Amino acid sequence: MAETSPVSRFPVPELADLPDDIRERIVAVQEKSGFIPNVFLVLAHRPDEFRAFFAYHDALMEKPGNLTKAEREMIVVAHGAILRIRAKDPLIADQVAANYRKADITDRQKAMLDFAVRVSNEANKVSEADFDTLKSHGFTEEDVWDIAAISAFFGLSNRIANVTNMRPNTEFYSMGRG
Repeated sequence: MAETSPVSRFPVPELADLPDDIRERIVAVQEKSGFIPNVFLVLAHRPDEFRAFFAYHDALMEKPGNLTKAEREMIVVAHGAILRIRAKDPLIADQVAANYRKADITDRQKAMLDFAVRVSNEANKVSEADFDTLKSHGFTEEDVWDIAAISAFFGLSNRIANVTNMRPNTEFYSMGRG
């Protein structure tokens, strides 16, 4: 049934009609994963915003630092398939999405997610106590920035997904489970 529903309420460009740099990025993802994630097609509707979005995505998610790639994906939560792959754990994304406080993650990771949720839901209430809690778990100031930026960035991403009625790819549901 998902295949018959539109990917977005906005126009989705044909791959052949996209600027070369965007088409090349999408094809590279398709070659690696075996399909084109709908988010790429939906955001390609506005090429300049596509480029800006993925430049910031890469700056946040692909950089070296104290947060592992799995922890970065844990903050995102919506990318269950990628978290399952990076954490090498077929259950972790579902546990985190259902209730990260009861998931099989470390106290450090729970503190990280507490802060990410606070940034998402009530950033105006972030205080020195939040920073102190993170520091007590070994996070640096740069790590705190990363947690906040990832949380805020994917808040933007989720809002765009909701407004566009973006449909997730069915392929994501089985990735990293076997």
